[in-house]
Order: sequence, then C-alpha cells, then structure tokens
Amino acid sequence: MAEQPASPGCLAVVGATGSVGSAVCRAAQAAGREVLGIARTPSAGAADVPRLALDAATVRPAVLAEVFRSRNVTAVVNAAGGWGTTAEEMVSAHVRIPERIVAAGALRTAAGAPPLRVVHVGSVHEYGPVSEGAWIDESLTPDPRTPYATTKLAGSEAVLRGDREGSVRGLVLRAVNVCGPGTSRASFLGTVADRLRATAAGERLDLRIAPARRDYVDVRDLARAVLLAVDSPVSGRAVNIGRGEAVAVGELVALLAEASGLPDGTVRASGGTVTSKGGDWTLADISLAQALLGWSPSIGLRASMADMWESTRPAEAMAE
Repeated sequence: MAEQPASPGCLAVVGATGSVGSAVCRAAQAAGREVLGIARTPSAGAADVPRLALDAATVRPAVLAEVFRSRNVTAVVNAAGGWGTTAEEMVSAHVRIPERIVAAGALRTAAGAPPLRVVHVGSVHEYGPVSEGAWIDESLTPDPRTPYATTKLAGSEAVLRGDREGSVRGLVLRAVNVCGPGTSRASFLGTVADRLRATAAGERLDLRIAPARRDYVDVRDLARAVLLAVDSPVSGRAVNIGRGEAVAVGELVALLAEASGLPDGTVRASGGTVTSKGGDWTLADISLAQALLGWSPSIGLRASMADMWESTRPAEAMAE
C-alpha cells in the first residue's frame, strides 16, 4: 500500500516531548502536516512544533474535547508513556491518558462531529512472556505478567473499546523495544550510552547484561508506521510493529560501543538477570503491518545505534 496523502485537519501528538512523540512530530512535519504537540512540559521535543502544556492524565475530557475542536484536530496519536516504577505512575501514564482521549472523542462524536482517529502506541509486552524462538503475532491472546505490561494492555483496550462503541476510530500499534536517536536516557540503552560518554579512552566499563534476545525497532521507523496508521482505514484492532528479528542485547551494546569510537575491549560484559518490564525473548511477526499499512522497517540496527550515539552528544559539542 502506498503512503496516502495527509488527512485534512490537525494531528495532535500526546506525549510530544518523549522519544516516540518527538519522532512522530518530526515525521509529521516533514510530511507537511499541521501538528499540535501536547505534553506536561512542552519545552523539549521536536523543534518548531506548536505545543500545548497540558497533563492528559488529569485533564477533564470536556477540556480536551474543546482543545481538539478549537485546533481542528481530526487525528490523535497517543505516544505518551512513562518510566515510573510505582503502580500509580504506570496507571497514570498508560491507562488514564488513553481513557481521557477516548472520552474526549465520545464528546466530540456526541456533538455531531465525525469520530476522531486515534492511533495508540502500545507495547509488544502486552502479550506477556513467550517461549524462546516463538513468533508473536496478533492472534496471541494477551497475558501480561508485569505491572508495566498490564497497564499498557489496559490503555490499549480502552482505545479498542472506544472503537467498538463508535466513540473513536481506534488502532493500536504494539511496538517492540525502541532504539535510535532520542532514545530515553531512562532505558537500558540510554543508560549504557550515558555510561559510555563518561568513559575515557583506556578506561574499562563493566556492564551486567542479561542473556535476553529482543526485537528492536528504530524510533523513526516506528514514527513512519504511526503516520501510515493515521491515514489507514484499518481500525478496531492491534498491529505489531518491529523488525522481525530477535537480537541479543549484548550485540546492541557492542554496536553502541562501536559507534562511540572507544577502543575495542572497553566494555567488559558479565551476565545479569532480566529486570526489565518485559520478557527475555521478543520476536514480532510484522506481516500484518506490511499487509494492512504497507509498512516495513528500513533502518538497520548499526545505523540506529550510530545515530543514537550521535544524538547523545552534548549540545555544546554539536554546535562546534
């Protein structure tokens, strides 16, 4: 399926200052779309994007509906997420925001407007852990086992329920782990990048790396999938977004170390346990994304790690 022309009206991106939200804003602007970035602290993120400081987890749906009406918003991308560790933080970031977006959409529909297009960025971890070697496709019944995955699933279900009820035209993209420029410093790879930045030539960096193999997708490929989803007529279901390749986490660390330019042997890896918010094996079947959205990944992991490293350079160094 060829990329469709931009839909009329404004595209609102909730979570616009995060890694995924910033990438979506940049991609949307490059495609000539009118974009409104919504975030609690809109001072960061993609440059030159009109921004609105608003906490989508606490705002009344009527207020959000008025924002959508006054800005001529016809589609919303929910790219909000959180790295909080408490149950309340996860519910706030993963459940309340999509619930309020859907509720605002219901008010809009009740007033006679066409249903709002809502593309929700979910997580492959909503499916729960799978056995090593298994492909994860959309026919798998979600069975999350961690608070992170459970709350992410609740947010996705809120959007799909809104679609069934006619409040919105909702589509969920269940994304694998994300890498590339702008990756959150709170993530494992973001932490590794920071530690590499602090390591001088000749020093050693000791890392504990779990023997996990995971599917990773560059954030720019994910942003492209989001925009295709916004324009797609497909709704009421989840679609996997990934590379369709399970890569050892240690291989990604090696690519990041290579991009840093530090001497070989700088990183000394030892085994660790899986302490992240998902399982130790993820491998997404992305055939449905190819069939329904015309999407496939285009950015390799070496290029993604190199661009991620470049994006972590201090601002003063980048200005030289």
